[in-house]
Amino acid sequence: MEQDKKAIEPDNTAVRTALWRALHVQVDPQPHIIEDEIGLQLIAPNDGWQQRPDMDTNFTRRVRVSMAARARFVDDLVIEQSKKGITQYVILGAGLDTFAQRRPDIAAQLQLFEIDRPDTQTWKQQRLMELGYGIPDGLHFVPVNFETDSSWWEKLVRSGFDRSKPAVVACAGVSMYLTRDANLALLRQVKSLAAGSILALTFLLPLELVEEADKQLLQIMNVYLKSLTFFLNPYQQRIE
Repeated sequence: MEQDKKAIEPDNTAVRTALWRALHVQVDPQPHIIEDEIGLQLIAPNDGWQQRPDMDTNFTRRVRVSMAARARFVDDLVIEQSKKGITQYVILGAGLDTFAQRRPDIAAQLQLFEIDRPDTQTWKQQRLMELGYGIPDGLHFVPVNFETDSSWWEKLVRSGFDRSKPAVVACAGVSMYLTRDANLALLRQVKSLAAGSILALTFLLPLELVEEADKQLLQIMNVYLKSLTFFLNPYQQRIE
C-alpha cells in the first residue's frame, strides 16, 4: 500500500508574518502602516486564530508593527523605482508576500520574481487560483530548496530574469536564518546585479543593542533560530 503523501503546507514563518500583517489591520489604531489582509485570506485559519500564543496582541505589538513597516518600506521603494524605469523586482524569501495582489497596477509593469521553498510556493499558487486571484503573466515563482537545489541566482535567470537590466531585490526576514559566510556570499552575488539595482535587506541587531522592550522576543527568536541549523550550511555551500 502506498504511504500517504505529506500534505503541502506553507512555511510556518511565512504564515506567522502574514497573520501579523492582518492583525495589524484588525487591532492597531488607524492610520495603518499597510493594509494587507490577503495573506489572511490565503491562510483561512480557524476561528480564534488571534488567540494563538504567537498572536498575542500585547506581546507581539512591536514586532507586528515592524513587519508592517518593513513591508510598507519595500512597497514604497518598488513603486518609486518603477516610476524611474526599473522593471524587475526580486523577493528573496517571499513567503506569502501579496504585492502582486495588492498593487496589480504596479505589478503589471514589472517582472516579479518570488523566491522561496517549493512547498510554500505550490501551496500559495493553489490558494491564489482557488480564491480567484490567478497568476499574472509577470509573476514568476522560483522554487528553491536550499538543501538540494542549485543556487537561487541560476534558477532566477532560468525563470526569465534579465541580468543585464537593473532590479529591486528585497531580502526581508532572511538574513537572520543564514550564517555570516552565507550572508556574505549572498551580498557578493547581489553585487553582480546591473548598475542601478537596489537591495533592501533587513537584519537583527545584537541583543546588547536592542531596546529593553524587545529583548524578550528576540531571545525567544534566537532559541528558535538555533534550531534551524539544517537550513544554513547547504545554502552557504550552494551560493558561494
